Amino acid sequence: MNIKKTVKALLIINGLQFIAAILLWLVIGTHVLGRVNPAVYLTIGILLLSSLLTLLGLYAASRYQDDSYRESMKNLENLNLKLRAQRHDYLNHLQVIYGLLQLGEYEDAREYMEPVFRDISRVTKAMKTSQPAVNALLQAKMESAEKNGIDMVVEVGTPLKEIPLEPWELCKILANLIDNAITALGEREKDRKLTVEIRQEKEMYIFRICNNGPAIPADRQPLIFHQGFSTKREEGHGTGLTIVSEIVKDIRGTISLTSDEKETCFEVRLPR
Repeated sequence: MNIKKTVKALLIINGLQFIAAILLWLVIGTHVLGRVNPAVYLTIGILLLSSLLTLLGLYAASRYQDDSYRESMKNLENLNLKLRAQRHDYLNHLQVIYGLLQLGEYEDAREYMEPVFRDISRVTKAMKTSQPAVNALLQAKMESAEKNGIDMVVEVGTPLKEIPLEPWELCKILANLIDNAITALGEREKDRKLTVEIRQEKEMYIFRICNNGPAIPADRQPLIFHQGFSTKREEGHGTGLTIVSEIVKDIRGTISLTSDEKETCFEVRLPR
């Protein structure tokens, strides 16, 4: 289903309904005022209010989706630039390594190859699903994790061909959970580890995002998905996990949290 077209259609329908209700109100009030049952005015008023609220809700949803599309497109553009840069530099890297090997500088060749191989591997790991937007997101988050001194491991065991979500919704889930883990790891001085596992079972897709940051207290865990709740003191937190929970519940999926001193894990299970 094309959500964007659906939203536009609903906006048009509710807009026409809103205009029709106003015209009906004006006609009744102008020509037959005092001879119509007050219940008619009440009904028209409720109709107007319902249309207005629906229009506002659809407009907000459309804006939210547009923001998600723009973010996905930015990630795709960055991934494309990354792949083009790797292709451009590939021959140069081979020439340098070949020259070092000819000179017998085997240790220097190994040291030169390590960051190059790591960079190529990071992109390769992010390209294992059939969802370009998800691939681009994973690549962007791996770069963000590296900048924050986090060892991020991505394990993809499914192409996600039958996922019952629009790509931008799936990206919202993954982005919020990964960002939440990166933020949590900011409280750890060293040995920061983040794992993202994507796999499938017979009837479910499973997304598991784990980090070795500080544990979430047991008394706070039941509240973690509530609007406005956050383990952080700074303003601006407390919405990401709520967004994830709402998207997951809309398609009858589940999200769970386990946290102790060793590891904090969020697991999302979505029906195939």
